[in-house]
Amino acid sequence: MSPILGPLYDAFAELNIEGAVVVGGELRLFQRGNKRHPDNAIIRYPLSPVLDALQSAHADPIDPSAINRLSLGLIEGVPFCFTDAASMPNGDMVFCGVAEDTEDAYRDGPCIGAAIGIIGNDGHLFSLQQLDRPYKVEGISARLDGDRLDLLLVTDADDPAMPAMLLSTSIAI
Repeated sequence: MSPILGPLYDAFAELNIEGAVVVGGELRLFQRGNKRHPDNAIIRYPLSPVLDALQSAHADPIDPSAINRLSLGLIEGVPFCFTDAASMPNGDMVFCGVAEDTEDAYRDGPCIGAAIGIIGNDGHLFSLQQLDRPYKVEGISARLDGDRLDLLLVTDADDPAMPAMLLSTSIAI
């Protein structure tokens, strides 16, 4: 992944890719921010050069075609940050995010809130719905069924004694 991720170390204070989707001929990576560096972003690449680089032992670095930074809002002074994403057939993206009270990209902190959102194919935030409970949701799967988006969500309590939960919900589109 060095040809893809290498150039990103100059773009972000702390690189933390938490999700990836393919939409048409494009790979989109989801950069997760934190309290100190709330740099949420969708990083776009043409898919073909990425696939070629992944198959090569000596690929040149690939610069992203675009980096779209997004603010997902705050709860109790803690920013919501991406934890995963899934694509929809029309190119829109559904994501999960948490407000984790930490100033480090890799060290865990208390989860203050969790949310599910939809970002348009053009990169604009359509909606953000906070979950009733602050489960640390770190995985999402989406399936469109007519005008309903069925979601599966996986949690991570950051405690090896607590098993992950599989949650489900639906959103009217």
